Amino acid sequence: MDRLEQARALLAEHPVVDGHNDLPWALRAQVNYDMDARDIAGDQSAHLHTDIPRLRAGGVGAQFWSVYVPSDLPGDDAVSATLEQVDAVAELLERHPGDLRRALSADDMETARAEGRIASLMGAEGGHSINNSLGTLRGLHALGVRYMTLTHNDNTDWADSATDEPGVGGLSPFGHEVVREMNRTGMLVDLSHVAATTMRDALATSTAPVMFSHSSARAVCDHPRNIPDDVLGLLPANGGIAMATFVPKFVLPAAVAWTQAADENLRANGLHHLDTTGRAMKVHAEFEAANPRPMATVATIADHLDHMREVAGVDHIGIGGDYDGTAFLPQGLEDVSGYPNLIAELLGRGWSAADLAKLTWQNAVRVLRAAEDVGRELRTRRGPSHATIEQLDAPAA
Repeated sequence: MDRLEQARALLAEHPVVDGHNDLPWALRAQVNYDMDARDIAGDQSAHLHTDIPRLRAGGVGAQFWSVYVPSDLPGDDAVSATLEQVDAVAELLERHPGDLRRALSADDMETARAEGRIASLMGAEGGHSINNSLGTLRGLHALGVRYMTLTHNDNTDWADSATDEPGVGGLSPFGHEVVREMNRTGMLVDLSHVAATTMRDALATSTAPVMFSHSSARAVCDHPRNIPDDVLGLLPANGGIAMATFVPKFVLPAAVAWTQAADENLRANGLHHLDTTGRAMKVHAEFEAANPRPMATVATIADHLDHMREVAGVDHIGIGGDYDGTAFLPQGLEDVSGYPNLIAELLGRGWSAADLAKLTWQNAVRVLRAAEDVGRELRTRRGPSHATIEQLDAPAA
């Protein structure tokens, strides 16, 4: 049996839990949620990185669907858009019950695996989605959201982003209360996109394991979206998980400068740098024709995972591809069918089947279960927090 066959056999038993997939936003941006126009029951490779046949081919057993909305949406507009994203995931599950199973817990993930269905969870990408309201946070949890990324590309009023200027210096007092309330509900604290100061503050406050749903190693590629070694080193004591992302501009040093130039070109053409729709991709293609793009590969991602395993330990790593949330992907990982290529690469580097089972399935399930356990215990000791940002972050008299 060659390594690719070994990889597929391993994934049949221990499928991938992917930490982050932006299919819901792609459906919104491309077709305003017209799921007949983008029916993922069939081949959507002309438009999307994700469809059910390719999820199956990739050995995906659980997916955190991102209910992302842009971090420049104001106030309650962000809340409404997030609810529309949650509704889109519900529609996906209703349309494809034979393949996708709603999952709210680690037990649900295991049940889906036993049934041969893909466990479908949700993660809110950015604390702007709660508009400074702990009640809204609890409402998202009640609707099935099982992690929240504390920021996206912009700061919130209470947390600093990796890609914005420092605001509150990590977490504000209200930001710490958000983390405590997430612990109490059993919602995972996601530290992708946040500044290193925010990572450290959240780890100091959280009594439950945290996650990085789609971040790689800063020591391998020095980009602020990645995780510094000192933070990776805190994960064993916390119990959390860092899920390596595939986005070339975060994982390949040569791609960082190229991406900055490509993004500037998009903005010069009146387009948002995160736009992956038709005109933006045409502008991208023209730029790339004149400026060949540095190519990440499966080996690039494996280099990050090797380093993350060395620093954090094999019990604290996972995979978060960011499919349908990025314009470009590594060779061999162009869509969700590519996971066997990564597992085959890791097998070639001497990773054992037991270690790969932790990477793909076991670590993520354990972390969610631990967060549930912490929340269950905390709810026996305290009720919901009704603190406001005005109360906690008011300037000293």
